[in-house]
Amino acid sequence: MVAADEKDLKLVLKPRASLLLTKVSSFLTEQNVKWYVVGGFVRDVLLGRDTADIDIAVAADALEIAPKVATALGGKYILLDKVNRVGRVVLVNEGAPSTRGQRVLDFSTFEGSIEHDLARRDFTIDAMALDLLKLERGHATVQLIDPFNGWADLHQGVIRAVAETAFESDAARLLRAVRLAAELGFSISQETEFLIRRYSYLIAGVAGERVREELLRLLAIPQADLLPYLDELGLLTAVIPELAQTKGVKQPKEHFWDVFDHSLKTVVAVDFVLRQGKWEYAGEEVSAAVPWSAVLARHFDLEVSSGSTRRLLLKLAALLHDIAKPQTKAIEASGRLRFLGHAKEGAAIVVNILERLRFSAKEIKLVEIMVRHHLRPMQMSQEGLPSRRAIYRYFRDTGEAGIDILFLSLADHLATRGPQLSLTGWQEHVEIVNYVLAQRFQEESLVTPPKLVDGHDLINIFGMSPGPKIGELLEAVREAQASGELATRDEALAYIRERLSKETG
Repeated sequence: MVAADEKDLKLVLKPRASLLLTKVSSFLTEQNVKWYVVGGFVRDVLLGRDTADIDIAVAADALEIAPKVATALGGKYILLDKVNRVGRVVLVNEGAPSTRGQRVLDFSTFEGSIEHDLARRDFTIDAMALDLLKLERGHATVQLIDPFNGWADLHQGVIRAVAETAFESDAARLLRAVRLAAELGFSISQETEFLIRRYSYLIAGVAGERVREELLRLLAIPQADLLPYLDELGLLTAVIPELAQTKGVKQPKEHFWDVFDHSLKTVVAVDFVLRQGKWEYAGEEVSAAVPWSAVLARHFDLEVSSGSTRRLLLKLAALLHDIAKPQTKAIEASGRLRFLGHAKEGAAIVVNILERLRFSAKEIKLVEIMVRHHLRPMQMSQEGLPSRRAIYRYFRDTGEAGIDILFLSLADHLATRGPQLSLTGWQEHVEIVNYVLAQRFQEESLVTPPKLVDGHDLINIFGMSPGPKIGELLEAVREAQASGELATRDEALAYIRERLSKETG
């Protein structure tokens, strides 16, 4: 942390941020606009953390200033909040891949004093401001404007609300408090925890887009106690009410936890199998068995939509994969618990949840497939390794989510047995996953066999009429290819001729 006294501090900025703020300062000075750097950027600079986002408060209409800054700096202007007068400028670093080279400047309007503006902010560690004009003029120090003692809370590692009305003013701050504490390794003050519990219900009224953003950022943090803490504060089931029904729902004897706790543990287990976290019940033999490679690491790092990756969506699927167990629960005459159809019903529920939280169609489809087929990996074979035909059918039905579901099945296994994990059963499960992955990566033809015949061939050669029967025959040919029964066009035509002959008797 940067050394500072009560009023002045020596500011150490990253070269790129320093250059950018110098340009912004020069422009705003020319426009005769008073401005301050505020919020998260100040906090992160004081902590010695790099950040791509800079919050700037201007004593003018930010919706007039931000477009001018965007034009002057060659950036893109985005209107964020017309009512509260907040505009964004996005600057892309040339040559940087994807969005990782972006710098974001958020301009907000303040009236009166900067202290009055800071009083409206969320937490004390974000209610500090810097006047950088002195720095531009060559001064060694700048004044830290800190009316709520955020500097002390930063030193002590505490998240504290600026005012009792903080969460009533903006309920998205409820999730943000937990996320900041987890990201920074801070604790939430007792008074602020009380306020979060008191106002947790308000999160249901926050725009889905904002909840989605905070939820994804929370899922990006590999901490075993994070989701239980969210639940303790009343936030988890306020965001996803459907999860409340899973609490206390007992499971078959193979399960160590009820449905709710199993779901939370599965998220932790996903972090473990993706090399992002620990599993407290795993010895060295359990850890060593999990498949991993650079190819798999790249696969799970792939961006799906803005702010989401395959890794994060797999964790979301883990949280929701058993969401339909309460309504599908049945007890057989023998006393055995069953949840028939819970994967299919769960997939439909997940679509509703993610649409409500404004996830993209691509994100929803991926999570929906993972939930719908999360039992499939262990259904590919009753005994021994699955056949080529079974593997083909698996990837045909799961599509681009096939690899993700294999890892979901591993996490599900760990979160089912918990401390009662059988090493033999675990190794058998991992062997199947390893085998299927090897087949997937070594033989592309197993997943997408090259086309040997098409619908025109069936119409022209066999005199068939257009209809679903053609699709059934073509799929049968692809399955036979994948299983190694045929490999050439002549063999495919002979295969079709034989099937048609049998059908016509």
